[in-house]
Amino acid sequence: MQNELLDKLWVTTGIANFEWGQLLMIGVGLLLLFLAIVKKFEPLLLVPIGFGAILSNIPVAAISGPDGMLGMIYHVGIETGIFPLLIFMGVGALTDFGALIAMPRTLMLGAAAQFGIFTTLLGALALNAVPGFEFSLADAAAIGIIGGADGPTAIFLASRLAPDLLGAIAVAAYSYMALVPLIQPPIMRLLTTEAERKIKMKQLRPVSRTEKIIFPLTVLLLCVIFLPTAAPLIGMLTFGNLLRECGVVDRLSNASQNEIINITTIFLGLAVGSKLSAEKFLNVETLGILVLGMLAFAVGTAAGLLMGKLMCRLSGGKINPLIGAAGVSAVPMAARVVNKVGLEADHHNFLLMHAMGPNVAGVIGSAVAAGILLAIVGG
Repeated sequence: MQNELLDKLWVTTGIANFEWGQLLMIGVGLLLLFLAIVKKFEPLLLVPIGFGAILSNIPVAAISGPDGMLGMIYHVGIETGIFPLLIFMGVGALTDFGALIAMPRTLMLGAAAQFGIFTTLLGALALNAVPGFEFSLADAAAIGIIGGADGPTAIFLASRLAPDLLGAIAVAAYSYMALVPLIQPPIMRLLTTEAERKIKMKQLRPVSRTEKIIFPLTVLLLCVIFLPTAAPLIGMLTFGNLLRECGVVDRLSNASQNEIINITTIFLGLAVGSKLSAEKFLNVETLGILVLGMLAFAVGTAAGLLMGKLMCRLSGGKINPLIGAAGVSAVPMAARVVNKVGLEADHHNFLLMHAMGPNVAGVIGSAVAAGILLAIVGG
């Protein structure tokens, strides 16, 4: 009798149930925590994602299963698309669109950086020639959006076009967002010269409160007229920004900037981490998505830089092409990286505010690209 009880106890322990894949993915979760805590790579994202990865690979507990806590959070917030929309509202409330309003031509940089999305769509379809891959057009569209470096947009689109791939796409999108400081600088140095990186840009003109109130309403109106499929994302982004700029709802603006986006980030990170369980993550399709996501992000960064170089030539050397790298919508991480690389070239070259223009344009651009793909592929 005692031996039977010991046997029953043994089969319920983690030691008796661990598989190599679970140990590997727990190691991945610890690596993400290391990058967040020690290296300070986007801790707001990587701490909950890394911890969620560890929780989801604990044997027996089934935390990430349909009836587990993380599984239920994933269903309520990510499968329904609610979390991405709340994040967009918070981003709108946190972001000053003044740099884009003061220099509207930076919209071209945000548009150019979306080139990686459509390039990767074709790449995903081409990957079907490799045994083990069977990506539909909808799958390829959802994978391509990773190139926008916008986690909420990637989740929103994948939940509608490729729900089976949503976990891998979400993990790839947020991982590359967090690794912007590692991925972008080598591409920036490769495609720009020392002289170009030293270009100082003149101070942006002041933007009036009236302009800041009219801008989000104008963007939403254009979306309603030309691309209503992007209205959920654009609508929440512009609503959050209007809360910020109208000046009469400070409590709502502060809630969007703090409590709402912070709570949503915690749950979204844990839910994304739940898809790092070994049985869901360790497969050939996930590997393909990670490779394609990296390609999409690199191409998007390169396209923004090349457009920046073109605008530099056309402006007579008044525009620093580095700001083109901020056209991907990893806001404000990409703008900070641009500023850092600019300061490395010249300690007096501050590009942060100039980079925020294309960075905001990238957020809008990725939402527009998602709307186009949803309209065409979603049918």
